[in-house]
Amino acid sequence: MKHKFWGIFWVDVNNPLTAERDFIAVAKLLGHSAETVHEARQALTNTQRSWLLILDNADDLDFDYQVYFPPGNHGAVLMTTRVTECRMYSPDAFQALEGLEEEDSKNLLLKAAELPRESWLSCGYNAKKIVNLLGSHPLALIQAGAYISQGHCQLSQYPKVYQRQRQRLLRHRPTQAQSRYVDVYATFEASADVLERSQIESASDALRLLEILSMFSSSVLPLQIFEETWKGCKKVSWASDEAREINEFSPDHVSKLPDFMVLKEDEWDSFRLTKATFLLASLSLVTRHDLKGYSGLSMHALTHAWAKDRQDPGRQGKVWIISGCVLGLSRFNKRFWQVQERALLPHVLSHMEIEVGKGFGLGLKSIITSIFLNCAQALLGMRQDTRLSQLLEALFIELQQNPDKPSEKFLPLYNLQERSLTNLGKNEAAKVLLQQILKIEEEAFGKTHPNTLTIMSNLAGVLDSQGKYADTEAINRQTLEIREEVLGKTHPSTLTTMNNLALVLDRQGKYADAEAMNRQTLEISEEVLGKTHPSTLTTMNNLAEVLSRQGKYADAETMNRQTLEIREEVLGKTHPDTLTTMNNLAGVLSRQGKYADAETMNRQTLEIREEVLGKTHPSTLTTMNNLAGVLDSQGKYADAEAMNRQTLEIREEVLGKTHPSTLTTMNNLAGVLSRQGKYADAEAMNRQTLEISEEVLGKTHPSTLTTMNNLAGVLDRQGKYADAEAMNRQTLEISEEVLGKTHPDTLTTMNNLAGVLSRQGKYADAEAMNRQTLEIREEVLGETHPDTLTSVYCLAYLL
Repeated sequence: MKHKFWGIFWVDVNNPLTAERDFIAVAKLLGHSAETVHEARQALTNTQRSWLLILDNADDLDFDYQVYFPPGNHGAVLMTTRVTECRMYSPDAFQALEGLEEEDSKNLLLKAAELPRESWLSCGYNAKKIVNLLGSHPLALIQAGAYISQGHCQLSQYPKVYQRQRQRLLRHRPTQAQSRYVDVYATFEASADVLERSQIESASDALRLLEILSMFSSSVLPLQIFEETWKGCKKVSWASDEAREINEFSPDHVSKLPDFMVLKEDEWDSFRLTKATFLLASLSLVTRHDLKGYSGLSMHALTHAWAKDRQDPGRQGKVWIISGCVLGLSRFNKRFWQVQERALLPHVLSHMEIEVGKGFGLGLKSIITSIFLNCAQALLGMRQDTRLSQLLEALFIELQQNPDKPSEKFLPLYNLQERSLTNLGKNEAAKVLLQQILKIEEEAFGKTHPNTLTIMSNLAGVLDSQGKYADTEAINRQTLEIREEVLGKTHPSTLTTMNNLALVLDRQGKYADAEAMNRQTLEISEEVLGKTHPSTLTTMNNLAEVLSRQGKYADAETMNRQTLEIREEVLGKTHPDTLTTMNNLAGVLSRQGKYADAETMNRQTLEIREEVLGKTHPSTLTTMNNLAGVLDSQGKYADAEAMNRQTLEIREEVLGKTHPSTLTTMNNLAGVLSRQGKYADAEAMNRQTLEISEEVLGKTHPSTLTTMNNLAGVLDRQGKYADAEAMNRQTLEISEEVLGKTHPDTLTTMNNLAGVLSRQGKYADAEAMNRQTLEIREEVLGETHPDTLTSVYCLAYLL
């Protein structure tokens, strides 16, 4: 810059006194005597050479800095400001400085640390960690470098030191610091000082909003959460503490909210919130975002740290409660939380960083309990299974409750526990807990109370996960009978039970009954709830699946496309339910041999799920699994293997090595290894899966039987016919007993057994087995079902 200008002059315009002092000094450098800013400006105007005037620290919202601009054509003015309104002085030349590039940030840090330039290359890894930690904030990097150069710690040690002593490090002042922003926190305090000195309402609102944001994550927070909180205030329970459920919010929670959210009007008015957000943005304390369909606020990581650290411990506790009320009260709108799940997740996790014991020390036990339980409910919906389990464990300790012995007062806590156990694949523990909860509900409310029926439905779901389909069907039929009698045949809860019953009929291979139940549910749902209601669409989805399993692929595809079209219109293209339909449509396309279309649909679903839910969400991993399957079907074995290995790695880390979903991926990986001729690896993987499955799920679980089937297949392909036959016979015996002789999975095992008998030259036995399989398939599935046609082909091959 020096070669472009004859002179560069620096003026601190933080306040009129420093501005006048520096302007007079500039005039003196030019050989003029001046006693006022006006006279000093004139000296610059009269200078015939090119000059640059830097007006530093132009951060006063109410000051007109134009009084400092010298007239004339020979110079240029550069302003540094934290106030975005200053762009009005030169809109086209305004430049927002978001931070340095990574390489520049590392170089600045290493230079400030006074490390020899020849060592910079080897310091790259540690430097990058610090750069990421500090968000490439220049002043923070200079401070970190100065701290290191003065021998307080090594470059590699700084991140750990920072985590322990963040406030002290960010207030560390380099010896030669000249700016009034002598440390990172001072730069932010200057902006806060503007708000604290202001008497206007929006300044006070901005400070309260800043405090709330400090308890959440620094990532983008959807502003709609404050509107949903306001709406939630109108739905709180006015019952006494004794009569209210421990997870319910009360007027006590509403009373904690700041004034800009608790308005007396009948409709939400965002005026004060909007003014507060724009005020914070104008001071560069937050960044406003206009994203797909919503507005949001984010903060730089260091601004976020400062906003929290500037509060004393007592104030931090009060603000933690306020932010917890925002989260909990906004959760009355379940659809908002579903749609914004990905955006809200980091804020829930950040709010839950507090130790549970410390949280209970911040206020009334009833207020804190409901905040924790509502955040736990959010973690459940977001499938943060491990974090939820940790939180519940701490809550049981703090509330002095035995996690294995539920009590009536704390049933909301135990309901969360049983859902957590189910999601972690601990189905037996979930079943035992549910049976105890059901007994309490029946004694307290009676067998026909909605709460009791909900627990019965949950118990049926756990039994379903255990493969106990007959028991599941029995409970669903019992629940349905009571709901029809108590609530009526067209009540939404009755329709939900009908849906659940149809699902378990489907899993038992009772496809005709499942289809009939789904069609009946759909007819009532369309009439009572409407054709575009989410529950109606769920039934359409289920009906499409049972049509697909019957080989009615064209009908299934049509139903899926119709469901997808409505869901995209009603819920949006990124809603989890919409993505489920995309997943199902990809499946039916694959089953029709439309592999290219199926792959495209799976890749599209995966891309959206990764963006909306995250790369480790169970639903995202399901799509990865499905994509691997369609790659496998196309003979793209290397790609399928890579995708399965990636899915397995994430599932083992997120869900654990013994989770049923992890075992599914192991099964799939073994299959693709086998199809590549890697039989030894496939057999080893199948045996490992079988061992875990027998231990975790049990020897008679349908998933265990699938693994046995797969192991028999890989033994067969290696020419180990005797072993394959023995495994198939064992699988068939259990399958006939557990699933029944006409179940599709039983018939698959019969088909496989016939194949291995044929390959051993036992043609008569093979023919008899094939004929038996064909006869049952024609009766159960129909003559045109793909599985039936497979039996026809196998029998014809033998003859």
